[in-house]
Amino acid sequence: MKISFLLQNAYGIGGTIRSTFNVAGALAARHDVEIVSVIRSGEKPRLTLQPGVRLINLIDQRADKGADLDDALLGQDSQYIPPVEAKGAHFSALTDQRVSAHLAATDADVVIATRPGLVMYLAEFGQDRYLRIGQEHRIYGTHEAAIRAYQDASIPHLDAHTTVSEADAVTHREQLPGIKTKIVCIPNGCPPSEVEPADPESKLVVAAGRLIPVKRYDLLINAWAAVAEAHPDWKLRLYGRGPEQAKLRAQIDRLGLNESLTLMGAHSPIETEWAKGSIAAVTSREESFGMTIVEAMGCGVPVVATDCPHGPGEIISDGEDGLLVPVGDSDAIAKGLIKLIEDDELRRTMGAAARVSARRYAPERIADAYLELIDDLGGPRRTGDEQATTAKPARPTLRRRLRRTVGRIVRPLRRQAAPPREKKVLKDIVVRKPLRPVASCRVNSEGDIVVSVDPKGVSGENLSLTVTRRKENKPAAVPLTPPSEADAPWTAVLKRTELRLGEGRWDLHVVRADDRARRRVVAHLPEGRRLLTLEPLPGSPFTWWIPYSTVDGYLALRAWHRDGHSEARALRPDGNSLTVEGALYGVEFASEGTPLLVGTPRGEAASEVTAEIELVDATTFRATLPYDRLRAARAGEESATWDLAVRLAPDAAPIRIGRLVGDIVDRNKTDVYPGVAGVRPYFTVTSDLAVNLP
Repeated sequence: MKISFLLQNAYGIGGTIRSTFNVAGALAARHDVEIVSVIRSGEKPRLTLQPGVRLINLIDQRADKGADLDDALLGQDSQYIPPVEAKGAHFSALTDQRVSAHLAATDADVVIATRPGLVMYLAEFGQDRYLRIGQEHRIYGTHEAAIRAYQDASIPHLDAHTTVSEADAVTHREQLPGIKTKIVCIPNGCPPSEVEPADPESKLVVAAGRLIPVKRYDLLINAWAAVAEAHPDWKLRLYGRGPEQAKLRAQIDRLGLNESLTLMGAHSPIETEWAKGSIAAVTSREESFGMTIVEAMGCGVPVVATDCPHGPGEIISDGEDGLLVPVGDSDAIAKGLIKLIEDDELRRTMGAAARVSARRYAPERIADAYLELIDDLGGPRRTGDEQATTAKPARPTLRRRLRRTVGRIVRPLRRQAAPPREKKVLKDIVVRKPLRPVASCRVNSEGDIVVSVDPKGVSGENLSLTVTRRKENKPAAVPLTPPSEADAPWTAVLKRTELRLGEGRWDLHVVRADDRARRRVVAHLPEGRRLLTLEPLPGSPFTWWIPYSTVDGYLALRAWHRDGHSEARALRPDGNSLTVEGALYGVEFASEGTPLLVGTPRGEAASEVTAEIELVDATTFRATLPYDRLRAARAGEESATWDLAVRLAPDAAPIRIGRLVGDIVDRNKTDVYPGVAGVRPYFTVTSDLAVNLP
């Protein structure tokens, strides 16, 4: 049986795309499966597509090179899709043309449409020779009126329509009485997590999703103000991007939560980030399903979620694998978070139960639900002759196979072909398969980075892993250990006690000694959970490594290597001064003399500023820099910037203050502080601390 999924754009990272990729991959183990992307916007999908699933594109809109970028029909309105849906999904007269032609010509037995506009196309242009199934990934009542009306008119022309919650299936049946279309609930599929399970001792709460009003992250931020006051050692990370970002940033600044609440931006895959937390938070006023809930639970993280329509209550068993709290109540959200923060055993047992509960949504189970639905609808509609035209050829009979075997033996004997010339120049050439390494990595308890290379992407025997600093050609090599059993990964260990990596960004390659083939490593799952609690090695120099995935999907390391380092653990700006709390690594405070916080100006006119350092203990310190000193040192410049450092003695070299310890690669993008009294502290691209006076 051939099953075809219609996607608006397979090159994003949204929940519908993830769910479709997951279920298509599970179905492909048993059937012929394709995903038809109406629009192609990238070179390759950002999410992993199983090898058994074909990806077909109808319209190529890749930047600068798409074959359809100049098609005049792109600028003409769709004649079938209401404007609000057409605008949001980039449907046009060209999508009308391409989708209708595809639906007329497809040889699929089942076509599944994954968003309202595609459901409308399937109802309008779909053929009776195949089953037509629509999907609803939102809630019935949340669509704009025109979309709702068009979709309601389309659903009766389908064989089935699925929702992701049972409650929404009931609503659809109530709103569309008497139609023959079968309406059932089939939730989204979410594969079991491949990452190391979350540590219940982690003092981190994680939330993730689009920064849009329906997610009510403003409530979460208000709730966090109460949590941070009661438990200042806990942190909250919010992953995602969207139109609410500036508003949420202003709220964080206003509440003074910059040290305990971080806007992390978008991150894919998100499961490595769920596993860093011990609690997850979902504060939506409505959820069609709750893919993020299932993902977090699959990593062993209990979720505190608002009991909103329709998904959370069907996923979470309140008090067993998570907590449900009233919708729109920031106090209730805070109480739920504090309950889990203060009860270590409850957090641990709920996390374990959450992992078990998440297995209900394994893609294989969701695939079974779709196959059961297809059977209930009567199975494929094409006749036996029609299916035979696209089926795999039947195996030849035994007699025919014997004749072929005899022919292969006898025919060469009848020919008197000249023997081939003996190879001379090319006799020792062996053609090897190209390298296509894909790897995950994990930081172990020693702080070493264990790299696991998928065996399907490498071949040969003498393989090594190299790390090369960008703009240099001096790789450091580590041997790759072959697997001890089939399908196990090749492994290499980057030991932080042995390997000295200079400061900068390092790319990873697999190198084969036999033919000197060298190929950059594609990132699968770079895990950095243990970096949250890992300490730098004692003594000097200070070194720190963070594995990460580059924007183009390759595995890389960011490394710092300094004789000494001053870590900025907390910044506390107020109306008059900036207080820096930090710790020294690789160096020690002198027994005599007064250490100073030093601000070195970048401009020629401004002068150096200093402030005395107060020692909290042998390695930690506190220093307060009055803003008046910055204004006096500006020397008439319109804008001045100072880089901050610690000077242990009058003749000692300054030790830059930065924020390097932990798992965050680019602090300048995440650790953001407001300007107070015209002075703004910030972290540079090298994660060092500076202050700016505009």
